[in-house]
Amino acid sequence: MNAMFRSLAGVNYRIWFAGALISNVGTWMQRTAQDWFVLTELTDNDAAAVGVTMALQFGPALIIGPLAGIIADRMPGRRLLAITQIAQALLALALGLIIVLGIAELWMVYLLALGLGIATAVDAPARQTFVGELVGTADLPNAVALNSASFNTARLIGPAAAGLLTVLVGAGWVILINVLTFAAMLVALGLLREAELQPMQKTTRGRGQLRAGFQYVARRADLVVVFTMVFLVGTFGFNFAIFTATMARVEFGRDAAEFGLLSSILAIGSVVGALLSARRERPRLRVIVLAAIGFAGSMVVAALMPTIEFFALALIPIGFFALTMITSANAYVQTTTRASIRGRVMALYLTIFMGGTPIGAPLLGLVANELGARWAMGVGALAGLLAAVVAVLWMRSTRNLRIRRHPAADPWWRLRVRYDGDDVERRELDLETATQEIAIVEAEARKT
Repeated sequence: MNAMFRSLAGVNYRIWFAGALISNVGTWMQRTAQDWFVLTELTDNDAAAVGVTMALQFGPALIIGPLAGIIADRMPGRRLLAITQIAQALLALALGLIIVLGIAELWMVYLLALGLGIATAVDAPARQTFVGELVGTADLPNAVALNSASFNTARLIGPAAAGLLTVLVGAGWVILINVLTFAAMLVALGLLREAELQPMQKTTRGRGQLRAGFQYVARRADLVVVFTMVFLVGTFGFNFAIFTATMARVEFGRDAAEFGLLSSILAIGSVVGALLSARRERPRLRVIVLAAIGFAGSMVVAALMPTIEFFALALIPIGFFALTMITSANAYVQTTTRASIRGRVMALYLTIFMGGTPIGAPLLGLVANELGARWAMGVGALAGLLAAVVAVLWMRSTRNLRIRRHPAADPWWRLRVRYDGDDVERRELDLETATQEIAIVEAEARKT
């Protein structure tokens, strides 16, 4: 099988992929319908209200995310995922019914968004670590990238379908359709072949397990840098519902159909980015940095577009760089973390990534209300640029990395690595190898 799709050679991963794809289509349908309903039906084009909804939906990750990691490290992933899928289906059912019955109020949507956020916070680290049980460590980066491709292929279909159906039948019925798609994920979990799973060793109850996760990340300077980058871009850059909704409605005066179409067009670049990530045998830190720079530049270009047609085209590179960055960061964290603590580390990663939304989404909503959607996109661009600066400063200063052009006809930049105070042979290394060497040197220094 083509290296890009090598994880699909396993039956279990094929079953998982199919179920996740159907479920993700429904998830994107609900997100699109919900955000549009809040913006146009429950408020008078109030972007801040959309931001608060997003904050409530992602906020619980800040509080219970690390605890969810402990649950993921202790509890069988298959059983835990079944529980979270049922919980999310029930919450979607409640939201769809109150809209269809005409009794929905803003506080009700806020409350259900909070419930969904709690369920998602528990689901996310379990979902991330369970992928390793499906394919094993060798194919984990490929599986992570294909998961992103599935999620964003669904993003191509879901928002466009939701935009059209919202116009035809209303937001409530769109959300009720999502309830049905959860069955696909539950069926997939039931069909998995138990004998072919590669379960990770689960931890037993004990003191200090939450603290151990924090300590592990704190000792890994490379992970701290990646987490910082993900926080900056996740908090202020990945608020696409606010950007596209306000640009469609306020800047260009369009309706739900165009809003859904813009979200789907954004996913075109995301799918391409995810598939290209799937071709790489291992995640590379330099790719994360370059993608952050590309994300910042493409956000600026999109913010300056004069018509909705040009704006739609400008969304494609945004999706590409956004998914390249986040997929590479996700795979990097998973593949460089030992299996016994991976659930807690991934929970912290997802807490940083999703937990910043309660801060960024309302602020960007206020910026969009006061200064316009274009300025809100400018804030996202600045976050991408700052994330890249943080990484470059760490490479050049904290670890004394020196960057120069390699004299050979190699298109990549090479690094000369120097560790102060350590007897390490000076040699040229590419960026990802340099990061691994740094982690090894730090570990050896602590042992002595």
